[in-house]
Amino acid sequence: MNIASVKTSYFEPWLQFNHPMVRQLAFTIASPNLLRHLPQSLAIQHNFQFHPDHVWEQHFQNYLPRLKQLDESPEPLLHFMSRLKSTRLGLRFENLLWFWLQEDQYHCYQLLGHSIQKIDGARTLGELDFLVFNKGTQQVEHWEVALKYYLGEDELNLEQWIGLNREDTLSKKLYHFTDKQFQFPDALSFEIQQRFAVLKGQLYLPLNLPQQQSVPDWVNLTRRHGMWGTVIPNSKFYRLQRHEWLCPNKEASSYPADWWTDGLYCKNIEETQFYMFRHPPLLNLRLVHN
Repeated sequence: MNIASVKTSYFEPWLQFNHPMVRQLAFTIASPNLLRHLPQSLAIQHNFQFHPDHVWEQHFQNYLPRLKQLDESPEPLLHFMSRLKSTRLGLRFENLLWFWLQEDQYHCYQLLGHSIQKIDGARTLGELDFLVFNKGTQQVEHWEVALKYYLGEDELNLEQWIGLNREDTLSKKLYHFTDKQFQFPDALSFEIQQRFAVLKGQLYLPLNLPQQQSVPDWVNLTRRHGMWGTVIPNSKFYRLQRHEWLCPNKEASSYPADWWTDGLYCKNIEETQFYMFRHPPLLNLRLVHN
């Protein structure tokens, strides 16, 4: 599929809520994974999969009554999240998912464990994010979760999706999943029968990407993608606070930007648009001797 045929209407039910933290919780539950399936070019060592979009949509529908309650009285959610002292978005995302998994009257999972360390003597082999029992399938599932923001470059091949830290790439993350994080056959004396990556966040396409540019079939085009570039657009974008990368507050949190710094910008006058601005790399300057 090429850029010209990408859909422009999306399932974004988190935008109906008022409280910022409830909006972020709703995004955590309802948003689709970044990828539809594993790229064929990925060498699989330990197999895993992504939940289809409809699974997250159903989770949201089941949780909607509770989300409405929390939007009116968010104290239980705020109290739970107040224990998180880190400002890292990935940990915020993980804790929001943890909050939801513990409210098992709204879904089919029994939470068996969170942040489970696997230790061999004095050596730590790794850690499992979540171990859950799926009451519908009667199977034990291992979930690894990640909130990621990747900028696509050139031909948008697997190796060309780069994080804000250029050492953090989509290909490295997927290889880490399959080589390290999903290596364990069991945990807490339970045999692991299913493995799922919960990989959410946002992907950003180059600002001047040709309309006929093809997008890899493993990229999930049912979700909104942002744009990224090194130029300042001639439009009224405002800069999002870091926690709003999960979901913008209902009201704009700043005035339209006059001074642009690296970060995520948004405009939602007619349709929500996200723009990741990056300063162009400094040119190599040569000393000229007179």
